[in-house]
Amino acid sequence: MVNNKSTLRKIIDRNVERHLVKEFLMNNTKKSGFGGLEIRRTPAGTEVTVRAERPGMVIGRKGKIINELQKRLNEEFSLDNPRLKVEEVENPALNAQVMAEKIASAMERGWYYRRAGHSAALNIMEAGARGVLITLSGKLTGSRNRTQKFLHGHIKYCGETALTHMDKGQAVCIKKLGTIGVTVAIMRKGTKLPHEVTIYTEEDLRMQADAAAAETSKEGESQ
Repeated sequence: MVNNKSTLRKIIDRNVERHLVKEFLMNNTKKSGFGGLEIRRTPAGTEVTVRAERPGMVIGRKGKIINELQKRLNEEFSLDNPRLKVEEVENPALNAQVMAEKIASAMERGWYYRRAGHSAALNIMEAGARGVLITLSGKLTGSRNRTQKFLHGHIKYCGETALTHMDKGQAVCIKKLGTIGVTVAIMRKGTKLPHEVTIYTEEDLRMQADAAAAETSKEGESQ
């Protein structure tokens, strides 16, 4: 029983530590367009990869910023030999965390919440997403809290499909009236849902077989 508790305690502590690391790096790389974090254990230690829209702002001139972050990771957290890396976000409009930060930043700069939500949703869909749900919660227009949602395309809220195909990001907008929570959920580009099936005719199958045979023949001749 003691061993079970000890193992459970270790798992909880590890997850809490990872959350604190994510919060630390998110707060210190906001201006770079923070797009997510991956923490992976390797034989050499712990690999921490920050995804950013502008990785140069995470690295800094001559690596000054990333070296400082690396130093603080070593000193302030209990990760096993952490190594910090940076990757560029390929398509920022399809990264939920990047878009959540952009919406929060736009509203802090004075954008009306409807304009910020609609504009972001359209940009996400134009980038090729299957669907998007943007949720703004807080004091949007007055002293009372309210929630506004912007929904386009297909969205899955729960289940294996949501875990596999949905990308989620959260940010906080600080206004004079109070804070506004921003949540963005994006169904990834190219997602094929379980109920979507393709029915082929016999002619389609013959054409596919002929194409495959021709490709195999061509590869054989080239060798």
